Amino acid sequence: MLDMMFKYSLGATAAIITSMGIVAGLGQNDSLRMITIAGLLTFAIADNISDALAIHIYKESEGNNKKEVYRATFGNFITRFITVLSFIVIVWLLTAHVAIIIACLWGFALLTLISYKISKVKKSNPKKEIFWHLLVSAGVIIGSNLIGRLIV
Repeated sequence: MLDMMFKYSLGATAAIITSMGIVAGLGQNDSLRMITIAGLLTFAIADNISDALAIHIYKESEGNNKKEVYRATFGNFITRFITVLSFIVIVWLLTAHVAIIIACLWGFALLTLISYKISKVKKSNPKKEIFWHLLVSAGVIIGSNLIGRLIV
């Protein structure tokens, strides 16, 4: 799965960060578990389809052959869908506050692995890449959590 996440790192990264934001924002207490899962499922379907279509159109505009276009389209969709499902399992199995912590740790771990692998390919400093990617993610989590506390 990690190789697929690296190959489709754009989709995986979006799925990880958005899923952490949804869990941190909507998952404030156990009574909201199904709402959080519904939010994640909606994201897993609606946003993934729109993103897959965007990638499909982009790949077509590059002049790629049909096989490459469909590989990118479905690879991105599957990567994102599986990634979001992993967050749904966390929300389903754990209490709200524990789910937020575990979802964030899971997301940080996945982002760290993707960032590390990308930094090795780019021959850049892995610590710097990981730091900036996790910093942006933390901002999303904090912002989503604050919005959730204000509204929910």
